[in-house]
Amino acid sequence: MMNDLTLKKIDLEREPIARQVTRALRQAIVSMQLLPGEMLSEQELARRFGVSRSPVREALIKLSEAGLVRVLPQRGTQVVKISRAGVEDARFIREAVECAVVREAALKATPVMISELSASLTRQRRAQRSLSTEDFLALDEEFHRLLAETAGRPSAWRMVEDIKPQMDRVRFLDMTKAVPRHAVIAQHAVIVDAIKSRDPAAAEAAMRHHMSEILRSLPELAGQHPDLFEPEAVMSPEVLSA
Repeated sequence: MMNDLTLKKIDLEREPIARQVTRALRQAIVSMQLLPGEMLSEQELARRFGVSRSPVREALIKLSEAGLVRVLPQRGTQVVKISRAGVEDARFIREAVECAVVREAALKATPVMISELSASLTRQRRAQRSLSTEDFLALDEEFHRLLAETAGRPSAWRMVEDIKPQMDRVRFLDMTKAVPRHAVIAQHAVIVDAIKSRDPAAAEAAMRHHMSEILRSLPELAGQHPDLFEPEAVMSPEVLSA
């Protein structure tokens, strides 16, 4: 899909070039513009961005550290296929962080922040049919970021951002069938209601349910798109009989 990839020219005045390239490539991978298994060319990416190869190389190193690409000696850089184990690990960590976040949010929420969360829900409801999957997921991210801000833990969201790209690729694959938008919004509403009620236990329970959705959809999506997923490891008979 390299020929179909369209990326905006870099705005040199906003922030360092390499950071912009990293963000743009990360989004292209998450949104499946760059498919799992696809080979990437530094030279071609540099041409499309209108930059030198140096910031592209730096961006690919960052993405390699994030587990989204791998460098193949003598061959180039490849978008990593989706690992079910990696998705499950990321979900485990994210659930732990976000459950702690909503417990604190239920205890610390100010009227202003509750109003912000309610406004975010309104934006999601208005956009559930009109926006692209990518844009709707941006509203989902906004909601979770607001939860961290409500809890007074903005750094918690930055931690989540670092671990969730594998989850995001799965969620992007088929939001309509796997986790319909109306279901996502309904789950968000339950979380907000618990925060409004100052009920940390209910907020945590609602978040755990919300985070568990991907475990139900993951096997189905892996079955529908086997070419996008890493093959699951098969245990040897010796290990199985141990």
